[in-house]
Amino acid sequence: MFSEKHKTAGVTYPQGFKAAGVRAGIKKNGNLDVALIYTEKVAVVAGVFTQNQVAAAPVHVSKVVVGTGLAHAVVANAGCANACTGEQGLHDAERMAEIAAQELNCRADDVIVASTGVIGVNLPMDKMEAGIKTAARELSKDGSVNAGNAIITTDTYSKACATEIEIDGKEVRLGAIAKGSGMIMPNMATMLCFITTDVDIDQKLLQEALSEITEVSFNMLTVDGDTSTNDMVVIMANGAAGNVKITEKNADYVKFYAALKEMCIELAKRIAADGEGATKFITINVSGAQNFADAKKIGMALLVKTSLFGEDSNWGRVICAIGYSGVKINPDKITIKYGGIPVYANGVGVKFNAEDMKKILSAKDIIIDIELEIGAANATIWTCDTSFLYVKINADYTT
Repeated sequence: MFSEKHKTAGVTYPQGFKAAGVRAGIKKNGNLDVALIYTEKVAVVAGVFTQNQVAAAPVHVSKVVVGTGLAHAVVANAGCANACTGEQGLHDAERMAEIAAQELNCRADDVIVASTGVIGVNLPMDKMEAGIKTAARELSKDGSVNAGNAIITTDTYSKACATEIEIDGKEVRLGAIAKGSGMIMPNMATMLCFITTDVDIDQKLLQEALSEITEVSFNMLTVDGDTSTNDMVVIMANGAAGNVKITEKNADYVKFYAALKEMCIELAKRIAADGEGATKFITINVSGAQNFADAKKIGMALLVKTSLFGEDSNWGRVICAIGYSGVKINPDKITIKYGGIPVYANGVGVKFNAEDMKKILSAKDIIIDIELEIGAANATIWTCDTSFLYVKINADYTT
């Protein structure tokens, strides 16, 4: 579904959207660091933001914009989070929106603002202003790749995808760029995701869809247990596809919802696989729980990240984590499988072929199944291993 063409098209795949990514000198390495996404036709907007109580200045500013229900643009930078920067940080975030609005001939409260990078550092506003102005001049239908690269920090690559569906006889397109690598924990992460679509849809329905989908996509993602100060997922829908406006949860809504959900899950998986220093992508399937919240809690509790880096089948850590997760269980009913091979059942360990297990644990992608057998609810969590490189990246992050 997500071809190479779709990956490069990203946020400019839907009709009416342009993007750019430029070098403003905010990143120490001199890479692209200011991104701009723009729709001339005003879009309805929805957003989901970090649950960290120490939220960064751009989060506060963007929440206000989403509250208006309308937006024309997103301006984002990497290299400086503009978090824990007080009144100056709030002023700088507002100023980012003002500069973009002046260049795009729209209102400042129609501009989403986002930042990612080091906490506690003020934005270099002279560089930021020059970067935003340059990005505005370079907006194009081919600008999604640069925009995606301008928002990454410790990521090894920019995450992007796009797709299309038919609604009311019209082709409706969706596109996205996302970043995330470290400080990744459920309730999002040091994660920015910007989604564009040309569907015509009611703003309240769009917000409801995004909130629900985030819960089963980005909120099922963990790399290192941190919840960042800057997380946000924002979607703009400009209606350029010309479909009959979706104003209720009808068949058209269901089709759009399914496409948006698939895209968000795909991006969540890519972020998990690109965790800082990751060598393995791990999928944890929890089934047979009494409810979704319990299934999620168990999946998030598993302390297997270092053992899987070492390719060690230490199922003892898994059953231990299930036991202290806070979810009521029956240990004698639980089955644990690595790559489909049972390692624990009926309250005890299960003998397995060492060579078969070695093949499973040496692979890039590993699946762990937890079967609780106490209910009908399921959840899937995406994560990665923790390697020596993770420690090095985070030991040197500000230096």
